Amino acid sequence: MNMRIRQLHRWLSIAFTVTVIANFVVRGFGEPPLWVVYSPLVPLFLLLFSGLYRFVLPYAAGRRSERRVGAQE
Repeated sequence: MNMRIRQLHRWLSIAFTVTVIANFVVRGFGEPPLWVVYSPLVPLFLLLFSGLYRFVLPYAAGRRSERRVGAQE
């Protein structure tokens, strides 16, 4: 599961970067449509959730191991 979240996070970061670059390119031709302006938000929110999961994972694993050590004593 962790490996899939990591891979998803990497692909989302690529998608986010591409949408931001496309946003700047389209702005060079004039006022872009709203869907182009807001398109980076979708991968950004998904990156937020996958990043928070990856951030909390080591702390949650540490607490689980502390409980096991405390139960064995």
